[in-house]
Amino acid sequence: MDWNLGQLKESYNLFRDKYNLPSFEELNKDFQIEKVAEYETDFILKEVREVITGKFLNYLRFIESLINPTNGPMFMFAVIKTIGIGDKEKLSEIYKKIAKIDIDLIELDLEYSEKKEAEAIIRYHQIWQGIKKELLEIVDVIKNKWDSKEENGKGNYLG
Repeated sequence: MDWNLGQLKESYNLFRDKYNLPSFEELNKDFQIEKVAEYETDFILKEVREVITGKFLNYLRFIESLINPTNGPMFMFAVIKTIGIGDKEKLSEIYKKIAKIDIDLIELDLEYSEKKEAEAIIRYHQIWQGIKKELLEIVDVIKNKWDSKEENGKGNYLG
């Protein structure tokens, strides 16, 4: 029998009960952990944690190009112009939180522990709830300023 989403949910729920993890649905909504169902694994928590941290690392790169756009795409320079000092400070704080997770990954990858994987999933889910709200606020600022630039007839100029 092939590994499937139902089996993943069933296996995950055993760990959920054991470690008081967030529900599969909560994690799937934020991190698309159903990707783990694509292949069978004996290390479900590790695979779930890796999907979660993959999303964090994507945001780390995005925020890094906003904070330090040296070699970033041209699009980023237009986005940066819409961000005020306060939002840049928020982005720096978010960056620090995600960078700390990146450092945690080294330990988790070097020495497997089911319990530590579960603790990481819980912690990262909690961190994400705060980061998500902060990022949404910054995205709203970018969108509003972007829209007002277009309304003023300056929407075509990126430089």
